[in-house]
Amino acid sequence: MRKRGGTEVFRITGARQGLADDVRGRQRRYVISMTVRTLSVIAAAVLWNVERHVAVVALALGVLLPYVAVVIANAGRESAPSLPSTFVPTPVRPALGPGEPVAEAGAERPYARD
Repeated sequence: MRKRGGTEVFRITGARQGLADDVRGRQRRYVISMTVRTLSVIAAAVLWNVERHVAVVALALGVLLPYVAVVIANAGRESAPSLPSTFVPTPVRPALGPGEPVAEAGAERPYARD
């Protein structure tokens, strides 16, 4: 950020995702993982007498997925180390050199090319 005339200027590319969008995304990931967990527990119950090894894998998934879902949901906001810096440096303006003399109207220009 820089100050120009008393106002601060930010680069929008360096801004993080809004808090409401972040919470909505984490809730969505949690609901999806809990749906997968529910389906795996149901599959384990249905497949227990049919395909026991698949039922055990589904049951293990149903047991481990709540922990993983909570860790993912509580991971917090994203960090953006790869985005450009939000600091905008003040541009360097070169100093003006001496100008040409101003000729009066009707006078011969000393630097005129023929």
